[in-house]
Amino acid sequence: MDELPSQSRRNLDHPGQRDDLGSVPDGYTAGSDPLRSTWDSDVPALTDDQPANASKSAARAAREIIETVLLAAVIFFGVRMLVLNFKVDGLSMMPNLQNHELLLVNRNAYEDIDLNHLLNRLPFVDREGTWVIYRFDPPKRGDIIVFDPPNGDNKPYIKRVIGTAGETVEIHDGNVYVNGIKLDEPYIRAGITDCGTTDGKPDPCPTVVVPEGDVFVLGDNRRNSSDSRVFGPVPIDNIIGKAIVTYWPLEDVGRVPHYSYPDFTK
Repeated sequence: MDELPSQSRRNLDHPGQRDDLGSVPDGYTAGSDPLRSTWDSDVPALTDDQPANASKSAARAAREIIETVLLAAVIFFGVRMLVLNFKVDGLSMMPNLQNHELLLVNRNAYEDIDLNHLLNRLPFVDREGTWVIYRFDPPKRGDIIVFDPPNGDNKPYIKRVIGTAGETVEIHDGNVYVNGIKLDEPYIRAGITDCGTTDGKPDPCPTVVVPEGDVFVLGDNRRNSSDSRVFGPVPIDNIIGKAIVTYWPLEDVGRVPHYSYPDFTK
């Protein structure tokens, strides 16, 4: 009988070895194959930590959303403590403020502190009356303010300050006089201020001495305005704030037209 080739005998003598198709060379094992080791290292192992990592990512995203919402709320309420929006309703401030204009109002413009109230908290201190100081400025003639009217209307009004505490305001001949001095009002048409008419004749306007803690206000549209000619002086405590900026409509965006009366001597 012919002998098998030596290679075949070697395969028979070592039945654990495979043939040349996918054979492992002598001295190697599958575990020591460098190519297989590299392939194995490229495949990420599935571990029990993956669900925990996903939970951490979801918690981090939720925390960031909550932090963003809280920051937006703080900014919103912080701004609301300083500034309010106000819609002009009516024609009483024409031609300087139009119906339906949207304004920003500085609600802290006239913030004040009663020092006597603070001092009375000290032992053995009992001061009478008030000692008011303003963080900025008190209401000034020419300021355009938003306030709760003293006539009981539940809708805020917007008017211009004309007289302040201790001043005497008179209206006659179509003009306004403060302490006997005629006001120059270039922001309105001259000679239009009166207190109504009866049988075609102007009604006399009462002389008003503005009480301490009050202001006398008028609308710029003098013949279409309910103001201090009707309900009297306005307590400063009723003032909501000072109008500062028009932000709508876009063609009217700009500063609210206050006036300083540079030639007026108090």
